[in-house]
Amino acid sequence: MALLNFTNLDFDQIKITIIDYLKSNSDFTDYDFEGSNLSTIIDVLAYNTYINSYNANMVSNECFIDSATLRENVVALARNIGYTPRSRKSSRTKINFFVDLTSGIGNTPASVTLKKGPVVSSGNQFGDQSYVFCITEDITVTVKDGFAEFFGVEVYEGTVVEQNYEVDRTNLEQKFILENAGVDLDTLRVKVGNSSSTQINYSKQDDLFHPTTGSTINSKSNIYFVQEIADERYELIFGDGIFGRRLGGGNKINATYITTNADSADGISDFSFSGRLTYIQNGVTNNITSGISLITADSTSSGGEPIESVDSVRKYAPQMYATQNRALTANDYEILIPSKIYPETESISVFGGEELVPPQFGKVFISIKPRTGDYVSNAIKQNIKRDLKKYAVAGIVPEILDLKYLFLEVDSKVYYNTGAAPNAAAVSTIVQNNITKYAESSELNRYGARFKYSKLLKVIDQSHQSVTSNITTVQMRRDLRLALNTFAEYAIDFGNELHISSMKGYNIRTCGFKVADIDETVYLYDIPYSDKKTGTVNLFSLSSADGITPIIRKRNVGIVNYKKGRITLNPINITSGKLKSGQQIMEISISPESNDVIGLQDLYLQLDRSSVEMVVDEISSGLDPSGSNYVVTPSYRNGSLVRN
Repeated sequence: MALLNFTNLDFDQIKITIIDYLKSNSDFTDYDFEGSNLSTIIDVLAYNTYINSYNANMVSNECFIDSATLRENVVALARNIGYTPRSRKSSRTKINFFVDLTSGIGNTPASVTLKKGPVVSSGNQFGDQSYVFCITEDITVTVKDGFAEFFGVEVYEGTVVEQNYEVDRTNLEQKFILENAGVDLDTLRVKVGNSSSTQINYSKQDDLFHPTTGSTINSKSNIYFVQEIADERYELIFGDGIFGRRLGGGNKINATYITTNADSADGISDFSFSGRLTYIQNGVTNNITSGISLITADSTSSGGEPIESVDSVRKYAPQMYATQNRALTANDYEILIPSKIYPETESISVFGGEELVPPQFGKVFISIKPRTGDYVSNAIKQNIKRDLKKYAVAGIVPEILDLKYLFLEVDSKVYYNTGAAPNAAAVSTIVQNNITKYAESSELNRYGARFKYSKLLKVIDQSHQSVTSNITTVQMRRDLRLALNTFAEYAIDFGNELHISSMKGYNIRTCGFKVADIDETVYLYDIPYSDKKTGTVNLFSLSSADGITPIIRKRNVGIVNYKKGRITLNPINITSGKLKSGQQIMEISISPESNDVIGLQDLYLQLDRSSVEMVVDEISSGLDPSGSNYVVTPSYRNGSLVRN
């Protein structure tokens, strides 16, 4: 009898298979397979088979990037297709301070130098942990009127490390390895020369055909490459005389870099000076120990990132290979930016200007949701646009848009059987928790997400055995950031067709706001045209007598396109709105034509608010078996004209 199961890696099953095989052989008919001697031999055979099978399985898995588990194997496989995983990123910020040289040092020097290495420390802002922020190169400023001003000095958290190598052409196995883990490759500076005084800067390259230097790589290019090796360390690779200058025997290599704690140092704003300041007078270098002002920072430290994870390498390496380090399609941008340019990206949407109405040819629009915060700062936007130049096609202008939330608000009437429920409050809590889980799922909270109405109803119905049904309404909301005390035009996109519940208008609801020429608090409302495609936008206030009756204040302040889901306001001077997270905004809500809502282009879909009201199902509860007094719940929003 042949052994039929070659794939089983379980020790006991392998042992059973061996015994069954021996029992089928007539020579072993009368053997006691539970006896100590033969059982031991079978155990050895099963164990050996188990180990060999495990090793064979691991070897096979480690040969493919999708199944490999060891980091060094995943990195090696990614290297084969030209992908270098992101290193750690130092937390950084820009600091400002000045040095008073008007007393204590004699003659005022012409300049002051801030030496490379430690500059400031965080003190004990994070408990007992103190972080040091450094620079990798000296900074020299001119003294004016007795003061040396250091403004906008970018500092990086970590420790400056300097390594030196000498090229030995007789050693074919010579490698130039950065001995420390936790390196931030963005801070790596490499110099090469025959001596320390003749060394010149070399530039790091990511690939051969898209040089960061902007010029074609040839045999005289002063370049180097970096690849990750074992234990999260890096190796420097220099040119071969064809692609890049070949190093000569006796050449001295100097590598300076920062090892960092990554994102652990994010969020620091309080700094104290811990650097070294010098000046030269009469050919003598002197230290400055006094007259140093307090340190101020432009912002809290940010940008720290751990080394790229194995899962991220598996995801982006094949995709980067497909892009060939070129940004041609929208998908290329969506891969390049989070993998190579801005790793703090949580979600990204890219679309061409030709998709807009009217079209904007020659532009590509990028919207980014960062991992922390809601918006990408203007400085980071400029850095992203600068770094995109080496990948993008000439003549295509990237435009980075601010994040636009498309909020969804759901109100649910949940019917339940009192006989199967502990109490209404307990069931309501369970339903609310399940809605929250759905709201936090990967289906939402991203660009291009789709809110699936039927799935939400299922989530509610299956929350508890007592739930018999639910009537749930959906509203879309945009928070319009206001430019106060100035005439400004506004365009509010919902990206989904808008529902016209009444031809008499008031389909749009807004919170109250003030305009320059009207004393009362006003609101927006719409009146659809007969074609049901477009309509006009007007202003109204509420009667002071009853607080309910609308009073028209101004007509034709804008238009609404129901089909395209767009509201446009003519120039209007808004003086105040609703204060939210430090911003003056106007909340605008309306029902979607379809309860399935999609976050298109630069709209970031998010389930923001949900309310649950428990309603006794009198039929299921046996209180009204015939349903004679059964009260139905409307499937549309309430009749309120304004948002509270």
